[in-house]
Amino acid sequence: MSNKSENKLSTCANCGKGEEASINLKSCAACMLVKYCSRDCQSAHRPQHKRECKERAKEIHEEKLFEQPPPLEDCPICMIRLPTLDTGRTYMNCCGKVICTGCIHAVKSRARREEDDVCPFCRTPPPRSDEEIIKRIEKRMELNDAQAISCLGDYYATRQYGLPQSYTKALELWHRSAELGHAEAFFDIAHAYTNGNGVERDEKKAKHFYEQAAMGRHVVARFYLGAAEMQKGKMGRALKHYMIAVKDGMDQCLENIKKLYRVGCATKDDYTEALRSYQAYLDEIKSDQRDKAAAYSDEKIYYSAF
Repeated sequence: MSNKSENKLSTCANCGKGEEASINLKSCAACMLVKYCSRDCQSAHRPQHKRECKERAKEIHEEKLFEQPPPLEDCPICMIRLPTLDTGRTYMNCCGKVICTGCIHAVKSRARREEDDVCPFCRTPPPRSDEEIIKRIEKRMELNDAQAISCLGDYYATRQYGLPQSYTKALELWHRSAELGHAEAFFDIAHAYTNGNGVERDEKKAKHFYEQAAMGRHVVARFYLGAAEMQKGKMGRALKHYMIAVKDGMDQCLENIKKLYRVGCATKDDYTEALRSYQAYLDEIKSDQRDKAAAYSDEKIYYSAF
């Protein structure tokens, strides 16, 4: 760090007071470039700092937006990385654990009696009524379980388990869950602003919440952001989004990278890296139990068509 930068961070940017025991300097929360000894000094310095602050805040946001999020944690039963897409995992409203479909299928396939069909983690039988489902969710909410709060929002939005449809209540719950960092809640809020469900349509707000969801490892939100950039002709930004999402198994993003490569907006190395990343993800989440669960699900879909 240069002497000029060090001075900015060791003295009040407005009055010049130094870091003394009696002065509590606080950084500008937006840019972290300067410090102030009081709110009055921050307000007084705002006109000359505003431009620099906005530029650095934008840079910080871009850095966070295009940073590869950490992978999902492992399934608590088989200890293999959880699939990123929600079709490969299930939230258990009894214990609050997220368990892969492979482990759930393994328990169900071994169950000889109804009472043997239990949660693979806590051994609790599944709920037998709508009332019991809501009761379990509310119990998890008392523990500040962000996913349980988001789930109840989903139930109000889609009128499930005997609840009346209320986007007002759903949005209230999604915002509460989002404050706890739950990516799915950010996505649901963004979707509401996109479609005008319970709020006026607002593309700017929708984009903000899609970005928050994407930074929280929501691959569908990341796909939406990439697609939006493609529509605007910003292929470089679209490619960045797709490269992040393909590392988390989003096959639609792999297909779009292929399209970008075909029209000359991505290199052969980009497409090769995307293919390798996607295969690495599949290898990391693969297990015999998950393959059996997928095959069983496909078989059910096949026979339900007749």
